[in-house]
Amino acid sequence: MIKKSINGVTFVLKEEHDFSWLEKIGKIFSVFDQQDSGNISFGIEIKGERRFIKYAGAKTVNSALSPEKAIRNLKKSVPLYIDLKHKNLVNLLGYFETDNGFTLLFDWFDGETLHNHWVFPPPYKYEHPDSPYYKFKQLPLEYRLDSLKKIFEFHTHVEKNDYIAIDFYDGSILYDFQNNQTRICDIDLYHKKPYKNKMGRMWGSSRFMSPEEFDLHAEIDGRTNVFNMGAIAFSLLGGELDRSYEKWGATIALYKVARRAVEIDRGKRYSSVQEFYDEWKSAMEQG
Repeated sequence: MIKKSINGVTFVLKEEHDFSWLEKIGKIFSVFDQQDSGNISFGIEIKGERRFIKYAGAKTVNSALSPEKAIRNLKKSVPLYIDLKHKNLVNLLGYFETDNGFTLLFDWFDGETLHNHWVFPPPYKYEHPDSPYYKFKQLPLEYRLDSLKKIFEFHTHVEKNDYIAIDFYDGSILYDFQNNQTRICDIDLYHKKPYKNKMGRMWGSSRFMSPEEFDLHAEIDGRTNVFNMGAIAFSLLGGELDRSYEKWGATIALYKVARRAVEIDRGKRYSSVQEFYDEWKSAMEQG
């Protein structure tokens, strides 16, 4: 493992890598080097504007992928950010190749990921007062409901554009505590319909995954994403994997919608994210 520093910002890699191209385009002010995706990301100031760079090509410390595979995955993600452009999704500004890798350039969003596992691994994620997830769970219910609204709006948009969400979890949610704003990030593994499970245990956090995401050759579709949305609701409003009403922090009407969404029997779930969200909005109106 080696330690590198750019503009006084230090990070670690498995091997030496040339980032001279990065130093030429702007000033680094933050780095995110602990992801297992094979990407390393930077906050960078370019001509007075804050931007976010996601880069594949270096051997990151926690990557399960080769740099070549990480580059291929990042290139495949470009059409996703273009096709699924939305006010609740981080905004892609451009992309380019370097001598040894591939880069996506985004607008900077001043939020924190709700699954900051490299700083607050469980149990600190759930208990430490500085943990973004802990801070989020202390917010008034109206703010957390608004965050879910943004998530559900985006995923009905995903569905309408004939895509399915893969690997969406609380680490894909950015929250700006200063302005109470939510953005979604890391949609790199979303996929066009139709799609079948080609892996057995698919990519993702098991806390949010449906049974079919562990079942080789199973159909991954709207009902799969309904489960995902319900699981997210239980994480942000309830006891996460403890899906009892006692741990739920909202109305019984909303609880019933979320509980149906996470039915193990997929036939009992809502048929689509749109149907789920329509029922959720109806339950919201009941108060």
